[in-house]
Amino acid sequence: MSYNNTVYHPFNPISNNASRVLILGTMPSVRSREVDFYYSHPRNRFWRVVAESFAQPLPESAEEKSRLILTNGLALWDVLAACSITGSDDASIRKPVYNDIAAFIGGKPIKKILCNGKQAYKFCCNLNLPLPVISMPSTSPANAAWNLDRLIEVWRPELIEE
Repeated sequence: MSYNNTVYHPFNPISNNASRVLILGTMPSVRSREVDFYYSHPRNRFWRVVAESFAQPLPESAEEKSRLILTNGLALWDVLAACSITGSDDASIRKPVYNDIAAFIGGKPIKKILCNGKQAYKFCCNLNLPLPVISMPSTSPANAAWNLDRLIEVWRPELIEE
């Protein structure tokens, strides 16, 4: 297993001036990097969880997915700007280079950060951010212990800011 291959985050965060909740993953999967958009593996349940949480149809295009994020007060990015990783396996990440999350949230009405999975949470905790950082169960297909209904039950209250 080689960790010499550095992968760079290929796309920008999704946010606007109404974003209240920032969702952070670790690093885009191989499939997401191929198609240049977040959570693009067909078995990843992220888009289903977000759509169901807001009682909206499942988005298909990158434009529809961005609209779902932005119209519901969310922002989406990843903790890492670069790292060595084997495939899409977060547990294999070495040599992490962090995105400047503190600068990103500065001046935005973001109230909390949701980390999609334990690895994202672990990396995010290294940043000492001035907001609550919450570890959420991963929407990855590798997290087979959590079915879609259970994910929605846990994610929905955190996504919907009153």
